[in-house]
Amino acid sequence: MANEVAERYAQGLFELARETDTIREKKEQAALILKALAENPELSVFLRAVKVTKDEKKNLIASVFADAADTDTINLIKLLIDKGRIGYFREIFQEYVRLADDELGIATAVVESARALKAEDIERIRLALVKKTGREIIMTTKINPELIAGIKVTVGNNVTDITMKTKIDSMKEALLKGGQA
Repeated sequence: MANEVAERYAQGLFELARETDTIREKKEQAALILKALAENPELSVFLRAVKVTKDEKKNLIASVFADAADTDTINLIKLLIDKGRIGYFREIFQEYVRLADDELGIATAVVESARALKAEDIERIRLALVKKTGREIIMTTKINPELIAGIKVTVGNNVTDITMKTKIDSMKEALLKGGQA
């Protein structure tokens, strides 16, 4: 959950996007910015550096994100620099993506399995999630050999875990408590 400062700035960007009918476009921009931050940790270090002037930071932002973000988004980042709130940069854009997804009826799902799933199995899971949530589903799959078998599906805070590891852990716990497995 984003903190109060990040929520406030993200909400401001979201309201602006709603007024200008650019929620989806700004979500794509936010995703590109988050990707740039993840792929270039030195960018965060530069933006937080106290020895770098605000103007140097703003010039870098303008050049780095000129093709990836519109004027409103770049101006928000510059405002964060001016207000000394650049430390909330990542969190603000993550919260914006969450707000946009909620407004657009999009949910993200993470499907973990012990082995790679077939494309048709992934699609069946996605369709079942669409039916269950009534939302468009963006899915990410992860391979986690520790699960042994089965799948674990996470949509928001909702987790469905039908893995062998969980069943074994449950049996172990029941046996240790003297119950039946």
